[in-house]
Amino acid sequence: MLGIIGGTGLAALTDLQIGRRQIVRTPYGEASGPLTFGEIAGKPVVFLPRHGNGHTIAPHMINYRANIWALHAQGVKDIVAIATVGGIADTLGPGTIALPSQLIDYTHSRKSTFFDGMSENGFNQVKHIDFTLPYDEKLRALCLKAAGLVGEQLVDGGVYATSQGPRLETAAEINRFDRDGATMVGMTGMPEAALARELEIRYAAICPVANHAAGRGDSLHAIKYEEMSDLLHLTMGRVRGIIQKLVALYGD
Repeated sequence: MLGIIGGTGLAALTDLQIGRRQIVRTPYGEASGPLTFGEIAGKPVVFLPRHGNGHTIAPHMINYRANIWALHAQGVKDIVAIATVGGIADTLGPGTIALPSQLIDYTHSRKSTFFDGMSENGFNQVKHIDFTLPYDEKLRALCLKAAGLVGEQLVDGGVYATSQGPRLETAAEINRFDRDGATMVGMTGMPEAALARELEIRYAAICPVANHAAGRGDSLHAIKYEEMSDLLHLTMGRVRGIIQKLVALYGD
């Protein structure tokens, strides 16, 4: 089954024919909210809003382990995550949509693994996952195909820098990320991607660009957060179109 994790600006799938909602108990506490099961284009899908209903959970407070475990427990084998970002590269201006191929983790103090030596969850040994390619290539290819079929162009590739949040970054931090090779910045890319890999769930991210990152473009002196909403709303409408086609293609 395909799982969709919604981020900022995507708290629901408007074209999802809802069958049921289910609270899933996990060894790691509560997920961000109930899982919503339904169909798009006659194909089953499960949806989870990462920040909870009403966008009430800050990026550093999300229970990523519970979220991924809950999806895994319900038979989800593939996850496409929607993660709003700021554009660092010149090619990632507001309103573009990116499909990252790599990431760098700058977060701290987040519970970032299932293999923490706690015997009650069954993972009482150390496991080192291969994370050379953090995003699944076949799932990325499916995202690209879906986008093409609905007339949308995804920026194929790029490096997602995951910052701690909830504050936005300084211009100097963005310059550092740029020197490190990052092309976009967000707050939720990790540990979500790594946790999915630990449970052998294929994972890809679609990243709508809401704004220029700090110190870039029209964010040269300040990021005008309140001015992002209209453009983000329009961009998310395009993302929904990609998701609808993605679900229709899934499993074919």
